[in-house]
Amino acid sequence: MKKSNELLHLPDLKFSQYCEEHFSVNKGIYNTIDQWFYRKGITDILERREKIILFIIDNCSNKGKVKFGPGGLKKALEDFWNEQCLVSNNSYFALKHS
Repeated sequence: MKKSNELLHLPDLKFSQYCEEHFSVNKGIYNTIDQWFYRKGITDILERREKIILFIIDNCSNKGKVKFGPGGLKKALEDFWNEQCLVSNNSYFALKHS
């Protein structure tokens, strides 16, 4: 795998090709994931790409061709988002009360 910093700075086409080559995430699924995070307020492209990679690793690793089915991608994104928020809130709570 490329160094994460280098990976995050690739041009969009190269980044989406990397996702397809390494995780079998096609351009349509990649674009949907990217747009979903953007609509959630992650407008910084580097931060959004970090979330995209984390989501893909969590949901698409070692599964062959990626298929989510009707509504499955949205559900997976919402579950991932809620999990990330829970982890973030728990980290904040732990720091505040340590």
